[in-house]
Amino acid sequence: MVYSMTGYGRETVHFQESYITVEVRSVNYRYLDISPKLPGSLLYWEERLKKVIHHYIHRGRVDIFVTIKGAGITKRALHVDWDVMEQYMAFVQQAKQKYDLTGDVSVDNVTKLEALFSVNEQETDIDELETPLITALERSMEQLVSMRSQEGDVLAEDLIERMTVVNKHIANIEERRPLVVREYQERIKARIEAYTENEFASDDGKVVQEVALLAEKGDVSEEITRLASHSEHFMQTIRQDTPLGRRLDFIVQEMHREVNTIGSKANDPKISEWVVSLKSELEKIKEQVQNIE
Repeated sequence: MVYSMTGYGRETVHFQESYITVEVRSVNYRYLDISPKLPGSLLYWEERLKKVIHHYIHRGRVDIFVTIKGAGITKRALHVDWDVMEQYMAFVQQAKQKYDLTGDVSVDNVTKLEALFSVNEQETDIDELETPLITALERSMEQLVSMRSQEGDVLAEDLIERMTVVNKHIANIEERRPLVVREYQERIKARIEAYTENEFASDDGKVVQEVALLAEKGDVSEEITRLASHSEHFMQTIRQDTPLGRRLDFIVQEMHREVNTIGSKANDPKISEWVVSLKSELEKIKEQVQNIE
């Protein structure tokens, strides 16, 4: 099964008074490169997140974005300095007695004393975040893989169609090959006769052998056989359920090599035309293969 290396996934999970959002994006890359963007308090989980992603994909550059909205992973609590409060109330009572003062200390008076109060932040136990964080990542990765699979189906269909065109050109070259060999032999004989002033003997075994050897150098039967074999291997590989981008890329490179050899050996206008078409299709196939995991 073909998977594209381009995908996207996003999931939000509610946790206590917060919302944890994980967003993942992947693009083409030769290897698997994972780049997490996490809040400082979550850096502890970077390697854990990478292991989860390794379970889902094998190639591509992956960016992970984790954000927390709401109360966050910290809790705020009001702290009262009761010792200072006791001293303050004792001072008020002493002042009233010493100076014969009247009146009571109200709540409003007390709350205006900033020295008595402070707000402390307490971080949530980091281990409590594992379940919601991993859940959000797994769900977002499932979305990403689903997108990569859908795009992979489109890529596979296009590659199969293009390889079908390639096979037609290979069949055309194979069909024309014997004619090209005969024409090449005749051209060699004609040149020999021209240089020997028609004294060439067509039944001269040595000369015939030399002609055959020269004609063999222009024969592309071996290249056609290998090219057809590579094409068959490509079609078999594309149906496998494993990461196959690199293998397909290697097969296409080998096909390019055989086509170039055919183009240099076959001195025939029609075959040269098919070679140009083959190179064009293979180049398009190579570009598409670069998108496959």
